[in-house]
Amino acid sequence: MAAKQTEQFFDFDVSKYLGDFKVPGVDVETIVANQRKNIEALTQANKLAFEGLQNVVKRQVEILRQTIDEVAQVSKDFAEPGSPQDKAAKQAEFAKDAFERALGNARELAEMIAKANSEAFDLLNKRFTQSLDEAREVFTKAGKK
Repeated sequence: MAAKQTEQFFDFDVSKYLGDFKVPGVDVETIVANQRKNIEALTQANKLAFEGLQNVVKRQVEILRQTIDEVAQVSKDFAEPGSPQDKAAKQAEFAKDAFERALGNARELAEMIAKANSEAFDLLNKRFTQSLDEAREVFTKAGKK
């Protein structure tokens, strides 16, 4: 039932209802077309943001798998016989490597998020600029009539 209502909402054609509503110098079709472009841009920006989120989650899963594999290997290494000094040196080296990998992974994820956000924002910014240009054109035409 909700899907049917959603379909009906998106099938709603404003121009049909506003077609008989005449305002001198206002081109309703142009305004409706411009709003459609705005909705398309917003939809595309949401798609880009969602794809970016999917990529981040996918990468986080990869990082988690790598970490689990590394922890399993390190556990085996620490279980091997050796002097306390050797084990302490191995632990310090592992801790250093793990910290550097964690920083690198955090940086990579932050860059992925920033890129996705930037792409979506750039798309919306471009459409906003186009929308202002289109509005100026509509009002310029209306003023000349």
